[in-house]
Amino acid sequence: MSDQYPEPGHSKTPTTRRIPWGGVSIATAIVLVCLLLTPTLVAQAVNGKTQSLLSLFQFIYLYVQNNYVDPVDPEKLIDGALKGLFESLEDPHSAYLAETDMRSLNDTTAGEFGGVGLYINKQTPPEGSKDTASFVEVVSPIEGTPAYRMGIQSGDLIVKIDGESTEKLSIDEVVKRLRGQPGTTVTVTIRRGPSLQFDVPLTRAVIQVPTVRYGMIPGGIGYIRIIQFTPYTDDKVQEAIESFRASGYKSLVIDLRMNPGGLLTSVIETADLFFDEGVIVSTRSRIPAENAVYEAKPGSLVPADIPIAVLIDGGSASASEIFAGVMKDRKRATLFGTKTYGKGSVQQVRSLGRTGFRLTTARYYTPSGVTIDKVGVSPDREVKEPTLSEKETEVYSKLISSRQIPAFVTQNPNPSEREIQQFVDRLRRDNPDLSDRILKRMIRNEINRHLPNPPVYDLEYDLVLQEAVKFLREGGKGR
Repeated sequence: MSDQYPEPGHSKTPTTRRIPWGGVSIATAIVLVCLLLTPTLVAQAVNGKTQSLLSLFQFIYLYVQNNYVDPVDPEKLIDGALKGLFESLEDPHSAYLAETDMRSLNDTTAGEFGGVGLYINKQTPPEGSKDTASFVEVVSPIEGTPAYRMGIQSGDLIVKIDGESTEKLSIDEVVKRLRGQPGTTVTVTIRRGPSLQFDVPLTRAVIQVPTVRYGMIPGGIGYIRIIQFTPYTDDKVQEAIESFRASGYKSLVIDLRMNPGGLLTSVIETADLFFDEGVIVSTRSRIPAENAVYEAKPGSLVPADIPIAVLIDGGSASASEIFAGVMKDRKRATLFGTKTYGKGSVQQVRSLGRTGFRLTTARYYTPSGVTIDKVGVSPDREVKEPTLSEKETEVYSKLISSRQIPAFVTQNPNPSEREIQQFVDRLRRDNPDLSDRILKRMIRNEINRHLPNPPVYDLEYDLVLQEAVKFLREGGKGR
């Protein structure tokens, strides 16, 4: 449910060339943690200024412990100091992890947990912006989960949880509030766009993360939707391509929209299916051991003359941006959609007994040497859904809050086109500012969210996919 980061895996070993970039071997933050909690972890020399600051901290710590009006638990003081240390980095991906945080992280790593099915990140107001509010942003919902079925979208802001503002909460505190016993309910207040705001009740469930879905589009176009990069993704993509090959495919669509990322090794192994040499991605850090260049192995599964379209949006993050970046940089595919999220940093999680910490140690770079972090990957051909006018937004908000569409789908889980049109006609009498297309797509999305096996793609209403298919049917030439 929380934001997941590409982490090194061990299932296979891609070609890797490590190179020195120079820099300091360990950050001051880690020095402080090691000195305070686990001195045997690292033997690290500190300069005079650092030693002076550590002595100042020790003096203040002892003074507070010995002179505060009430007795103070020393562990509470250290926990508070460490939490503040990581918050001072102003990096939402770095944090001190208390005992409950570490337990929660281990639950996620195990592959199943009780939650609502959201990848989230702490919003950072644009530099120079007068708006200092820092709410929680939805990177993407996980397909088939409670949040997905209730229509929460990439880019939505969670401004409240059970009536409590998220503005002052850390990302880990938000995760704690969203997780819980399967079957229990939590209500999130969603802000979509500048003014649309509504409550969404979510019933927690055991979250299982899917990875790949695929199917054929008429005209010999193979369609692969990569939901997340897991240890099984490259095998599933290979399975899809072999299926397309048996059907005589002529081109490919790879859909990375709402893909929040996953394992670093997984995205490298998946990208390797499309290249037989050259750089896939590199990492750069102040720590020499974290610097690496990952290259493709000889031999590719997909012939070089197969045109490829890659679909991206603001919910494409981390590992999916690595994939989009190499496909664009090396001109192996044409990218359609909107700019990706911009999460291109590497985190390491260190355990300190029952507690631990998560620290950003490096950044990802595409083959051309461009960083993804806070920048994202831009499409070759920008395709956006039409934006709603102020009046349309107001009507759309009221329609969502009324829950008329979910009620219709509950009563008519498999409606005919005639029943859908009759319902649209009724809705338009009360909501004349919304077009038939908007209303029909809202109904279609609601129906699909409740299907155990929803359609793999939607060529009728998906404008980005329509443009990509048109491009491929015309020969897939040009960017």
